[in-house]
Amino acid sequence: MQAVTWHGKRDVRVEEVPDPVLEEPSDAIVRVTSSGLCGSDLHLYETLAPFMGKGDVLGHEPMGVVEEVGAEAGDLKVGDRVVLPFQICCGACWMCQRGLHTQCETTQVRDQGMGAALFGFSKLYGEVPGGQAEYLRVPQAQFMPIKVPEGPPDGRFLFLSDVLPTAWQSVEYAEVPEGGTLLVLGLGPIGDMAVRIATHRGLRVIAVDRVPERRARAAARGAEVLDLDAVDDIGEEVRSRTSGRGADSVIDAVGMEAHGSRVAELGQKLFNALPAAVSAPIMSVAGVDRMAAIYTAIDAVRRGGTISLIGVYGGQADPMPLLTMFDKQVQLRMGQANVKRWVDDIMPLLVDGDPLGTEDFATHRMPLSQAAQAYQQFQAKTDGTVKVVFTPGS
Repeated sequence: MQAVTWHGKRDVRVEEVPDPVLEEPSDAIVRVTSSGLCGSDLHLYETLAPFMGKGDVLGHEPMGVVEEVGAEAGDLKVGDRVVLPFQICCGACWMCQRGLHTQCETTQVRDQGMGAALFGFSKLYGEVPGGQAEYLRVPQAQFMPIKVPEGPPDGRFLFLSDVLPTAWQSVEYAEVPEGGTLLVLGLGPIGDMAVRIATHRGLRVIAVDRVPERRARAAARGAEVLDLDAVDDIGEEVRSRTSGRGADSVIDAVGMEAHGSRVAELGQKLFNALPAAVSAPIMSVAGVDRMAAIYTAIDAVRRGGTISLIGVYGGQADPMPLLTMFDKQVQLRMGQANVKRWVDDIMPLLVDGDPLGTEDFATHRMPLSQAAQAYQQFQAKTDGTVKVVFTPGS
C-alpha cells in the first residue's frame, strides 16, 4: 500500500509499504478514505525529529471502512464506516472508565514514561503505524472505532478523530463563566474549531493569530480578532477590552513552536542538528519549547481565571513564572484530548445539521502523492492552508 513515511527533518515521502494484517484477535483493518494533516504532525516534521525512525508511517486523524475484523472485535462488522480516535485505548481499564482515554493503562508506553499509545506519533507514543495510508491496523477494535452513518460526506465526521474533541475539551477545560470572555491564542485547526464551538455556545471570543486568512475565518464566526504582529502587547489589549481585568479564560492552541522566542527556536534547531542518540535523551529532560504563547496566556488571563493548555509542549525543564501564576490565582488545565469522552456530546452537532461548519472546514484536499507539498505549505502557512485532508486512493 501507499503511505506517508518520515525520513528526516522536513523530509516526508510517499512510499510502498507492506499492507497491515491482523496481529491480535481484537484488531481490525480499515481502508482509509480520509486522513487529516495535524499541527502535531508538524512537531514530528521538525522539532521532535530525534524521537522518529526512518520509515515511520505518519498520521493520526483517519476514517474509513472496515475491511477485516478479528474474533474479539466486539460488534464491529466488515463494511462499517468508522472514525478512529488518535489515541489507542481499551475502554475497560481504570483510566478509561474515568474518561481519561489518553492515559489508558492497557496501551501506556511505559518504557518512555508516557500515556496511551498514539497512531503515527514517534517512539514516545509507541511508534504505531499511522493513518496517512491506504490501510490501517486498528488495535482495541472492540472499543476504539466510532461508527458514523452513511450518507453525509467524510468531512462531516472526520474531525471526530482529533480536531473536534480536542477543541471541545479545550473549551470545556477553559470553564468560561456565564457572560465571560474567552481568549484563543493561535488559529490553526484546533484554535479555529475552538472559536467555532465557543461562539456556537454564545461566548464572547477574542482570537489572536498573525495569518490574515486564519483571522478572517475566526471573524466570520463572530470572534473579535487581533493581529499578533500589529498589537504591541496582547495582554494590555485584552485588558482594555475587559474592564481592565483580562480574559476570564484563555486557550493556548499554539504550543511548543510559538513565535516570539529566537533563543528557544535556535535551541530547537541545535538539538535537531545532533544525532538522535544524543539529542533525544537531552530533549527528554531539557527545556526546549518556545514559551511565548503560554507566557501571553498567563499575562492576559484575569486574576482567578483559567488557562486551558491544548497546544503540545515537549520540554521537561521549561521555565514557568510561578510567582505570577500563584499571585494571580491562575487555574491551569491541560492534556491531550480524551476523544471518546466527548463523542456523545459532539455527535448531535454532526448528525442534526452542521452548525460548526465541519464539511467546509478543510482548506485543502490532496491525494497522498502530494504529502511532501502539503507538509511544506502547512508549516509555512502559505496558500491559506489551515487544514489539509488526504484522500488515499485518489
